[in-house]
Amino acid sequence: MEIKTIFEDKNILVVEKPPKLPCQSDKTNDEDLMSILYKDIKERNDKLKNVYLGLIHRLDRPVGGVMVLAKTQESNSNLSKQVSNRYMKKEYLTIVCGKPDETKGELKNYLKKLSTINMSKVVSKDTKGAKEAILEYEVIDTLNTQEYGNLSLVKIKLKTGRHHQIRVQLSNWGFPIWGDNKYNKDFVKKKEWTQIALWAYRLSFSHPIKRSYLSFTSLPHNEYPWNLFNLTQLIK
Repeated sequence: MEIKTIFEDKNILVVEKPPKLPCQSDKTNDEDLMSILYKDIKERNDKLKNVYLGLIHRLDRPVGGVMVLAKTQESNSNLSKQVSNRYMKKEYLTIVCGKPDETKGELKNYLKKLSTINMSKVVSKDTKGAKEAILEYEVIDTLNTQEYGNLSLVKIKLKTGRHHQIRVQLSNWGFPIWGDNKYNKDFVKKKEWTQIALWAYRLSFSHPIKRSYLSFTSLPHNEYPWNLFNLTQLIK
C-alpha cells in the first residue's frame, strides 16, 4: 500500500493515513502504517544503518487523515511534549445524523474506557477511571437526504485526546456519526460494513527543531457522504 506523504524532512514525516489501516501492528496481523513507512524510509535510504520512526499520536483504524511521525528521538520527545501540553492542535471533519440547534459550541463529558469491548462511555465525574473529555464543534452545513434525513457537516477541535472521544461525545449529544457501527444505533443494526464519516483534517504544531509553526490539511476522499458537501471551502 502506498502512503501519501504531505511533508518530510530529516526530523519529521507528515502523512495521510488511509482509512481502515491500523497505525501499528495489532492482533489482526494486518498491514499497518508504521511498518509500511519504516520499510519505505529504509528502501529510500539504503545507506542509513538505523531507521528511527516514532509514533506521536494515533487515529482509530477506520479513520483517515493527517498524522505526524518523528524521525529522530529528539523530535519524538519534543512532539510528545506538545501533545501532552495540548500545544499540538487537532481538527477533524465529520458528518453526523441530524441537525444540531446550536451551530457552534463546546461539549464537556467524562469518559470511561471499556477495554474488554474496545468502547468508551459517558459517565459521571466521580466514576472510577473517568477522564474529562472536551471538544469544540462548528456546524458547517446541513443537507436533507432521502435515505438518512438531515446530515450535517461538522468541524471538530479536540481539546483532549480520549479513546473514541469524538464518536462517544457526538453520540451522547444526540448526533451520532454517519457510518459509525459502534456508537450510531442505526448503523449498528446494519449487516453490511460502512466507512465511518470521520476524518483528521488539520494538524498544527511547532517544528520540533526549527520551532516554526506548521499546519497541514487533508480532505476526505470523494465518496458518499463526503461528496454531498463542498469541502474545498475548508482549505484556507
